[in-house]
Amino acid sequence: MPKLDSKVAALVDATRDDESDEDALIAELENDDSLDAFREQRLQQLHAEFDKAKRLRAQEHGTYTEIKDEKALMDITTSTKLCVVHFFKPDFNRCRIMDEHLEALAPAHYEARLLKINVDNCPFLVTRLKIQVLPCVIAFIDGVSAERIIGFEGLGRTLDNFTTRDLEARLIRVGVLAREKVNEDEDERQMARRRKEMARADEDDDDWD
Repeated sequence: MPKLDSKVAALVDATRDDESDEDALIAELENDDSLDAFREQRLQQLHAEFDKAKRLRAQEHGTYTEIKDEKALMDITTSTKLCVVHFFKPDFNRCRIMDEHLEALAPAHYEARLLKINVDNCPFLVTRLKIQVLPCVIAFIDGVSAERIIGFEGLGRTLDNFTTRDLEARLIRVGVLAREKVNEDEDERQMARRRKEMARADEDDDDWD
């Protein structure tokens, strides 16, 4: 299928917070006079993307889910094309901050499964994946590790100053998320709150053995 048209993408993305009527989306395309030349292609794309979104959301895509068992996590990452997994400890402040970013990303990015697992529940994976610093976020494509985010490294302008859009951009670059979807204004409001939280974070929160 051709690259998703920007107009179609905007319509599909707008449905993430509700179960919008596909007929209403089609009507919006049909009433747009600027789309005459590509109307049929865009209508086909809309049908395909809408059906794909419904199918994936029925499989828990678009949610941020904690997995309690490491075998279950391995089954999901090997059977799902695109996955993002946060390895965390619940008492680490930086892990809680990463959780907030991933919770914000999940409903916008139904194309991938966003998951988390307590490192105490996955000793085999911790050893196999050589996880030594938390938070640790690993992106999997077709069951293979494609990107690793250690702590907050490489996300923002400074080590402890990054936004959900920064995290989104990093995961888009590696191909585990499809395209930019985070609302910039909302992200800035969340970032202001997180700056206050980071000021209270312990310096050794992301050190872990």
